[in-house]
Amino acid sequence: MASTSTTETEQPPEEPTEHESALQTARRQLQHAADHLDIDPNIVERLKHPKSVHEVTVPIERDDGGVDVFTGYRAQHDSVRGPHKGGLRYHPEVTRDECVGLGMWMTWKCAVMDLPFGGAKGGISVNPKELSDREKEQLTRRFTEELRDVIGPTVDIPAPDMGTDPQTMAWLMDAYSMQEGETIPGVVTGKPPVVGGSKGRDSAPGRSVAIIAREAIDYYDMDIQQTSVAVQGYGSVGANAARLLDEWGANVVALSDVNGGIYDTNGLDTHSIPTHHEEPEAVMTHDAPETVSNEELLELDVDVLIPAAIGNVLTADNADAVDADLVVEGANGPTTTAASEIFAERDIPVIPDIIANAGGVTVSYFEWLQDINRRAWSLERVNDELETEMLAAWNDVREEFESRDVTWRDAAYIVALSRVAEAHDARGLWP
Repeated sequence: MASTSTTETEQPPEEPTEHESALQTARRQLQHAADHLDIDPNIVERLKHPKSVHEVTVPIERDDGGVDVFTGYRAQHDSVRGPHKGGLRYHPEVTRDECVGLGMWMTWKCAVMDLPFGGAKGGISVNPKELSDREKEQLTRRFTEELRDVIGPTVDIPAPDMGTDPQTMAWLMDAYSMQEGETIPGVVTGKPPVVGGSKGRDSAPGRSVAIIAREAIDYYDMDIQQTSVAVQGYGSVGANAARLLDEWGANVVALSDVNGGIYDTNGLDTHSIPTHHEEPEAVMTHDAPETVSNEELLELDVDVLIPAAIGNVLTADNADAVDADLVVEGANGPTTTAASEIFAERDIPVIPDIIANAGGVTVSYFEWLQDINRRAWSLERVNDELETEMLAAWNDVREEFESRDVTWRDAAYIVALSRVAEAHDARGLWP
């Protein structure tokens, strides 16, 4: 079925709730940042809406011979600074509005990192665990064909997200390339290196979380050698962040996976604990003096808390009980609006996801450059370039934080919105 394009209709202002959608949160954060800046309100109004949303139906033949039809989306928010960029997720709760809201976040994330991309997000409403490998490949190839006219290396560049991985991106790249008649690795990022992916891409979000945590620890005059860290979620982001901080001298005292967590005030050997990718759900099999639930981990008496599992885990219900001195967001949207307000009142700094875990999209940018130039970078170069980009973004956000009476989240959004608004102002409104 051919895709259809729609635009978001205007919604009246809403009071924040603990269950607000990604779109409601993204709009609220946009308006909050705009209130601190002298920006043309017409530009702000434009940015409340996606450029387009493509909804497609994706039929596949199941292994038993039956046919199932799934619904897929690609929300493209803004392209004033460059091609759209954002992940594709396979999850039962994928919706149009979720893709729009997450696409807006990608616009801010790319802008705060000063990358020449705009935001997008997409996915299919499906439980990938219920698909065989063959069915998942067929779903990906058919989805690619349905979106082929609206993606491309200079138009919109997808990447892995929840429920997708490098193999999914390889299938997508191959399906797109076969229809175009030439190999086009730059249509997606997050691919295996053997087909144009970048070394260091998988570990990049966790590496950036560790870099930003290290800088924040230093900013607040904490000695990293004496800093205790708790990490909720030991997947790619949490594990890479924990292991790097461990290597840099921090005392990682708590880790968790979906089944719960382990806690040792003397510190855990992060390298001896398998990540979720290495051995799923292995954290609780590791010997430790204490076990804690995921909820209890968030309330431990530590210097730094890194929620790196899922969204909306820090809420109005537990924000008063959080005993960390600093929160660094590893997951996307782990802190609700109400919890953010409580942390601000308690003077607990929260370093937001749009800068902390932006290593993923940053190394995706590096991958895109490598694909365009047909020249691979070494892992050392990727990590060095990532360090440079993360420190530049940290310094930009820190300057806004210090010059205004705002939170770190507001400072990051102010940096991002300033850049996007300036680009809109320079280009104008066509025609």
